[in-house]
Amino acid sequence: MNKKIKNVCVYCSSSNSLNDIYYRDAEILGELLAKNNYNVVYGGSKLGLMYKVAKSAKDNGSKVIGVMPAKLYDLGVSEAFCDEFYLTKEMRERKATLDEKSDAVIALAGGFGTLEELSEMIVQKQLCYNNKAIVILNTNGFYNDLLKFFEKIILENFASGDSMKLYFIANTPEEAVNYLNNYKVSNAKFGKEELIHNVLSK
Repeated sequence: MNKKIKNVCVYCSSSNSLNDIYYRDAEILGELLAKNNYNVVYGGSKLGLMYKVAKSAKDNGSKVIGVMPAKLYDLGVSEAFCDEFYLTKEMRERKATLDEKSDAVIALAGGFGTLEELSEMIVQKQLCYNNKAIVILNTNGFYNDLLKFFEKIILENFASGDSMKLYFIANTPEEAVNYLNNYKVSNAKFGKEELIHNVLSK
């Protein structure tokens, strides 16, 4: 366990129609997070990978914090086992609450919502709004094409080469949790020099 990381937010799919390998990794990740004494922050759903990782964490002793917008809550897709549950007015407030409640993030396989959440966290770190550990869990090579696109962004100078240091690519849940355990969290406030370096350096 990293003593400076307590709550880990997971971004992932709410689909129940995926290949079994994705659910397997979600369950393993939830178990490992719990056994390494991390709490789980997630979208509050009883569906898909969201449910699998949260349920596994809960079953292995982790505290689970759910955050869901009212529009989805009214559809009856919320999970009752959450130790804390926050109802938000809309999606932007939901994302802000997930961010506020977490010290690190892991993106499992997911759709457009997961991609949006991951991208926002990378940009926040790039612009020095946080120094959170950001992990991309690349189960079954799911993110291979996206990572190639990230490389193209850097190659064509839309972002600096140092941008690749903003996130960590894990091929297994074990690699993801090991990265959290060894992540160096800085409590220092970011200044103008760090911002200029992250945004402008090539």
